[in-house]
Amino acid sequence: MSRSDRTKRSEKRATISDVAKAAGAGKTSVSRYLNGEQNSLSDSLKLRIEQAICTLNYRPSQMARSLKGGRTRLIGLIIADITNPYSIDILRGVETACRNHGFTVLVCNTNNEVNQEQHYLQLLSGYCVEGIVVNAVGMREEALSKLQHSQLPMVLIDRKIPDFTCDMVSLDNRQAATLATEHLLEQGFEALLFISEPVQCVNTRLERLQAFRDKMAQFPELSAETVEVVLTESEQIDATVRSFAHRHRGMSKAIISVNGALTLQIALSMRRLGVQWGNDIGLLGFDELEWAEIAGVGITTLRQPTYQIGYTALEKLLAKIHGENTTPTEHLFPGELIIRGSTQR
Repeated sequence: MSRSDRTKRSEKRATISDVAKAAGAGKTSVSRYLNGEQNSLSDSLKLRIEQAICTLNYRPSQMARSLKGGRTRLIGLIIADITNPYSIDILRGVETACRNHGFTVLVCNTNNEVNQEQHYLQLLSGYCVEGIVVNAVGMREEALSKLQHSQLPMVLIDRKIPDFTCDMVSLDNRQAATLATEHLLEQGFEALLFISEPVQCVNTRLERLQAFRDKMAQFPELSAETVEVVLTESEQIDATVRSFAHRHRGMSKAIISVNGALTLQIALSMRRLGVQWGNDIGLLGFDELEWAEIAGVGITTLRQPTYQIGYTALEKLLAKIHGENTTPTEHLFPGELIIRGSTQR
C-alpha cells in the first residue's frame, strides 16, 4: 500500500471491507478472526488479517456487533440532579453493578427540567438499551407511563406511583422518619417543625411527612408543625426559621429537614439569622452529607444506604432482563441515625 493510500485511509475509519481487501481475504474470514473463530483459518491468512488490522488501525464497532447479536449490554439511568450527593451515590452503585455484570451505563441527567424527559427517553430508545433505572423523583407520570408501554425492563428508585406496576428500590421512609422523630422526642424537644420541599405526589416526601405526623399524634401535649418551602427561596426559608424560633421562644425546639439539599439551605439560613443549631434550635436532616460532621457541633443525619440502593436496583433490573422475578416487588432499606451535637441536649 502506497503512502498516499495510507494517508487517505487515515482520514476515515477503516471498515471490515477495507481489512478484507488489504488482507486479500473475504469478509467472512475477517469476521471469524475478530470473533475468535480462528481454527478454520490458515496461519498465513491469520497473519495477513492481523497485519491489515494493524496497518489500518481497524477498530470494530461494538454497537454494531451487539445489535447483530441482539444484545447491546447497555443500561439507561435517568436521574434528576447529578450534582446532588444522593444521586452521585446512586450512580456509583448502579455503575459498579453494571461493571461487575458486564454492562455499560448511559447516564441521563434531567437537571430537574421536565422538558428533558422526552429527549432522554427518545435517546435511550435510539441506543437500544436493554433496561432502564429511573431515579428522577419529579419525573412526570406521563413520561413514566410511556416508559412502561415501551415494554423495556425498568426499576424505579425512590418512586412509587399508584396503578403503576414496576419494581422499586428505596429507603424505608416510614421507618426512617419514625426513627428520626423518636430520637428528637427522647432528647426532650417540646416543639418540632418538619420542613419539606413541595410534597405534591412525591411519595418519599409524603411518607416521611406522614410518619412524622403519626408519631407526633401520640403526643398531643407537644407542638408539631409542618411547612413546605421552595429550595431556592432563601427568604422564605429564613422567614420559616425565624417565625418558628420566635413562636416557641423559651421552649426546646428542633427542625427536621426532608432531604440533604434542604438541610444545607436551612443550615445556611440559621447562620444568616445568627441561630445556632444545637444550642438555639435542634437540627436533623435526611441524607448523610460530608460536611455534616464538621459543621460546628455537627448535624445529626438520617443516613440512607444509597450506594446499596443503586447496586440493588441494577441487580433487580438484570433479573428482569434475564426473565427472572417477573412479579414486581418493593425492596426497602432501613435508615441509620447518625447522632451529632445538633440534637443532643
